[in-house]
Amino acid sequence: MVLQEALGKLKTMTSTPDSSVAVPDRLSELVGAISPSATLAVDSKAKALKAQGEQVIGFAAGEPDFPTPSHIVEAATQACLDPANHRYTPAVGLMELRQAIAAKTQRDSGLEVEPAAVVVTCGGKHAVYNAFAALLNPGDEVLLPAPYWTTYPEPIRLFGGIPVVLPTSADSGFRVSVEQLEAARTPQTKALLFCSPSNPTGAVYSREEIIAIGEWAASHGLWVLTDEIYEHLTYGSHRHYSMPVEVPDVRERCVIVNGVAKTYAMTGWRVGWIIAPPHFVKLASTLQTHQTSNIPNVSQQAAVAALTGSLDSVAEMRQAFDRRRQLMHAGLTAIDGVACLEPEGAFYAFPSFEAFVGQTIGGHVIGTTLDLAEVALDVAKIAFVPGEAFGAPGYGRLSFALSDDDLQEGMSRLAALLAG
Repeated sequence: MVLQEALGKLKTMTSTPDSSVAVPDRLSELVGAISPSATLAVDSKAKALKAQGEQVIGFAAGEPDFPTPSHIVEAATQACLDPANHRYTPAVGLMELRQAIAAKTQRDSGLEVEPAAVVVTCGGKHAVYNAFAALLNPGDEVLLPAPYWTTYPEPIRLFGGIPVVLPTSADSGFRVSVEQLEAARTPQTKALLFCSPSNPTGAVYSREEIIAIGEWAASHGLWVLTDEIYEHLTYGSHRHYSMPVEVPDVRERCVIVNGVAKTYAMTGWRVGWIIAPPHFVKLASTLQTHQTSNIPNVSQQAAVAALTGSLDSVAEMRQAFDRRRQLMHAGLTAIDGVACLEPEGAFYAFPSFEAFVGQTIGGHVIGTTLDLAEVALDVAKIAFVPGEAFGAPGYGRLSFALSDDDLQEGMSRLAALLAG
């Protein structure tokens, strides 16, 4: 199938890189063993079909559908005219931006940090890669609750680490327990990767759960990499809590990853950051001097405007996402055979399609959710990411970061497809 070819064979995340991977002309076996981004593969095919005139509804992309707020764009326009922004900056980022990140972190989570604790990166994905590069030695184990963002396991492996996957289920709200973590801990355990609100499930850990996990990690001297990119996108009574704030003992071994992409609709501007202890920052910044130097100055100036400006547009976007998550949840749960927890944060629903495995849909026998995603795109012209990409076969990730009309049309098409 075409989509399966585009996705490649999604590896189970409990395995280690296959040293027997056939790489033409003896190129890098380490890089050759990396799985391609399933999210980008699905989104790429959906866009190709749109370019051919197909009316595709895209639930795959993990980005807001809103334009970047105008005051941020204006700041970037003015930055383009300033010759100072036509030159290199320090590899760790403009001091003005690092100061803004420090101030924003205290404002939003209550964590007081110095600008010297900040390394500005080319988006959150770059931050994750550089964090694991600075953290891991060969054989170090990283506890990785599943479902997980599809990128997380790849840099762990690339830098010699071993992802230790801890499956969660809808019964636990897709949240890992201290008991699971302790059962998986070994003498080789180096770190825990923690993400709340979660991509792909939309789960949000409670303050009590975060404290329990943080105290457990601190008691065993483990590092915690906490991804806070969706901190502003929580709904109802759910709130984001930053682990190093709730558990100060974690701070000396905590790396925070964040960025402007999701909060400010700035995915294409590529601005993220790492907040970490001084010795960690030194390693990450040294790596960056040989890797990217600084990220574009204009993007940095735009990020300053985002972080120091009003949060009114953020509140408006969150309100729209809240409405859409309710529309999507209602649409999914109305489909016979689909089970879906109500998303608590981020902008994703993570329904179970397990009831359709083994059925014939769209003239094809559905053996996996990879098959279902293929049929959904080819037959119903709707794009979602199969759960295999997130270590959760049988599920799918559907973004509700799209217009109300497209969302409702997409739900209608999905319902018709699954009704046979």
